[in-house]
Amino acid sequence: MSHRLFRKKSVDQILHDTQKEGGTGLAKVLGVTDLVSLGIAAIVGAGIFSTIGLASYEGGPAVSLLFVFTAFACVFTALAYAQFASTVPVSGSAYTYAYVAFGELFAWIIGWALVLEYAVSNTVIAISWSQYFVSMLEGFGLHIPAWLSMAPGYAYDAVDKMNQHGAAALTAIDQHGLDAFNSAPRIGGLPIIFDLPAGVITFLVTWLVYIGIKESQKASMVMVMIKVAIILAVIFGGIFFIKPENWTPFAPNGLKGVLGSVAAVFFAFIGFDSISTTAEECKNPQRDLPKAMIYCLLICTVLYVAITLVLTGMVNYTELNVKDPLAFVFKYVGFDHMAGIISVTSVIAITSALLVYQLAQPRIWMTMSRDGLLWKKFATIHPKYKTPSFATIVTGLVVAIPSLFFKMDFFVDLTSVGTFFAFILVCAGVLYMDYSGLSAKSKFKVPYINGKYLVGAGLLIAIVLIFSYAQETIQEWKSLSILEIIEHKMLVIIFWLTWLGLSIYSFKMNFSLLPVVGILINLYLMTELGASNWIIFVIWLVIGLAVYFMYGYKHSKLNKQAQV
Repeated sequence: MSHRLFRKKSVDQILHDTQKEGGTGLAKVLGVTDLVSLGIAAIVGAGIFSTIGLASYEGGPAVSLLFVFTAFACVFTALAYAQFASTVPVSGSAYTYAYVAFGELFAWIIGWALVLEYAVSNTVIAISWSQYFVSMLEGFGLHIPAWLSMAPGYAYDAVDKMNQHGAAALTAIDQHGLDAFNSAPRIGGLPIIFDLPAGVITFLVTWLVYIGIKESQKASMVMVMIKVAIILAVIFGGIFFIKPENWTPFAPNGLKGVLGSVAAVFFAFIGFDSISTTAEECKNPQRDLPKAMIYCLLICTVLYVAITLVLTGMVNYTELNVKDPLAFVFKYVGFDHMAGIISVTSVIAITSALLVYQLAQPRIWMTMSRDGLLWKKFATIHPKYKTPSFATIVTGLVVAIPSLFFKMDFFVDLTSVGTFFAFILVCAGVLYMDYSGLSAKSKFKVPYINGKYLVGAGLLIAIVLIFSYAQETIQEWKSLSILEIIEHKMLVIIFWLTWLGLSIYSFKMNFSLLPVVGILINLYLMTELGASNWIIFVIWLVIGLAVYFMYGYKHSKLNKQAQV
């Protein structure tokens, strides 16, 4: 049984499976420009229009350096993705890459985890879009009833707070939730409250993705052009309002303040891997996918760094703890007209991110279905539109229904856990490709730097620096009991043990340095997410394994071939 669980698919076999019987049925229409547009659409989304404010509030102007560090971290993963994409140019992203490198069970785990990255993150984006859309309409004097624009949980929370602490304790958001509860129509005394805009935008985007990749790309291109234009307008227009004294102190909360937002900032960059899910719709995937990934990271890093410096230069960082920082800074300096334009553009920006993620998830399910791990209906290609039609419809339902009724914070951190997990396996997969000789088939390779001594040397230097400059951290560990260390620091222990193991194997097997660095950076960032997120993630994986053993293991095409 264990032999079947870890049976791998060869690159030649994957390419043969996708090309037999007249090909995949997907339309090959995307070039480098199209891919870069889709990547920017995914990366420059809710992050630059919302979370950049909170990051600046916590880290000050120095958060601009955090974006550089995060992009630097993403480069290692992007290079690994690019090598895999040039070797296995089919849909499926990290799922397909894991099938080649680690076998079927790991491939299933990654495919299941990617549901968190795409479908679950799209639920967050849809809810965020609803908030911006409602706010934009209010700017034009149009008001959607409160009971039609929020999850019921927010209303019930407001009622509980009112009953326990009184009206004086309610914030403006709480008051909005209370208004929704009181004004909602009732069926049998139960208030009817749901987030209609989130459901509607998900339906419209799903329809666009359903009717064709080229139509989706064209819409994405238009939205990308609009939002990049407005970002450039903010940068060049905001320069005239910059006060250099706002950049002092540059790192008011020190390194801890800057790194405090590292997970949220990292989330702003994860969209580059969604490009790899469109591999079968690329004209020349081996050449174009690697280029597009690197171009996306470079362009988006420049935009993020520039916009952060402008925001923190226009307004003191202490004022930026708002959900719409780009509009806020222009209101702050009295340029209300520009603020209104930005509010409209924010809706467009988030729509484009929603589009790309909604494009990616069906193609992963389609690939898993081809392998027999999911119901074969998921691999259905629409005869006219040349898209994975059934998988697209299911993705729409999976995103739309929760976005109508669930609170955003229920989904936020789960997305990052699944993404980091996928990134680590892709980087580790490159090490396997080098070891097994698969890299010889790669038309793009991660630049090789021998990590024989460098990985271990880095570990020793890190230990010396901790004992020299991090005495507070050491004292914190000494104050914890064994049970507290296991409960709160287990992920940190796993990080250091992994670094030790990679040091040993790098010495023995001359591992390439860059994929090792990618593994360590992603694993370190995972330690910032907290144990509670991991508990939920483990529960999610247990559910996924149950699905696999009840259906996927039995129907796997690879295992059926082994029985013949």
